[in-house]
Amino acid sequence: MSRPELQAPPEIYYGDTEAKKYTKNTRNQQIQAEMTHRALELLNLPEGESAFLLDIGCGSGLSGEILDEEGYIWAGVDVAPSMLEVALEREVEGDLFLQDIGQGFGFRPGSFDGAISISVLQWLLNAETSHPTSSPPHRLTRFFTTLHSALRNPSRAVLQFYPSSDDQIQLITSIAMRAGFGGGIVVDYPNSNKAKKVFLVLYVGGNGLQQVPQGLTGEDAEGADDSVRFERRRERERRRNEAKGKRKSVKDRDWILKKKELYRKRGKETVPRDSKFTGRTRKPTF
Repeated sequence: MSRPELQAPPEIYYGDTEAKKYTKNTRNQQIQAEMTHRALELLNLPEGESAFLLDIGCGSGLSGEILDEEGYIWAGVDVAPSMLEVALEREVEGDLFLQDIGQGFGFRPGSFDGAISISVLQWLLNAETSHPTSSPPHRLTRFFTTLHSALRNPSRAVLQFYPSSDDQIQLITSIAMRAGFGGGIVVDYPNSNKAKKVFLVLYVGGNGLQQVPQGLTGEDAEGADDSVRFERRRERERRRNEAKGKRKSVKDRDWILKKKELYRKRGKETVPRDSKFTGRTRKPTF
């Protein structure tokens, strides 16, 4: 089967039917969750602290759900309206923007504490027209230049993608470096066709002292993958338990009012009115 990015632009490929089909697929949900957790590990944010993250190519919010679970605030951008519609229907927590990342971002400098992207960069490698501004180098340059500006100093961006050749990896990496980033490629399970994953780990600032992390390896990639997932899950549970006392409960009155206001701005009907009973603690029933 042909790769999706070779069949049609993402805003066309992910129409209403495909967007819902992709989101409901349990295998897609599992893969998206695993790669998002891995991207957060490579992002290496301080434990127990909140952060404002950018989810590039957020789609229907599958990655955003993981960011919510980990206690992060996030904003997502995607070029496919149908994907964002599904995200709205699922009532994801992040702010959503319809954006062609190949045209660059319009965020204020230093807006985000970090950025992640899952399975998106390869979509920028196909020219949609013969116009020079549609060429992959031009689109990648706009993308990396404006992403560098949108990230605070110091910070990281972790971008997982599916290259079809080493030349594509070289093109992407060289343009990112020219845009001002440091960093490089991290490959998990390089000897496995099925388990292999490629991440571009980029640094803003840090005086060039940051080192690119090592990729995951293993003789038995499938078995190693299961083991690593188990260990990561146990580590995440430990970190969450330790941080419970450090983070404010997300279901208090302020959280409820903020979410209701967000729904009103999005035009959602039947949002309950605010009252003195909003977010009250109910007495236990026996």
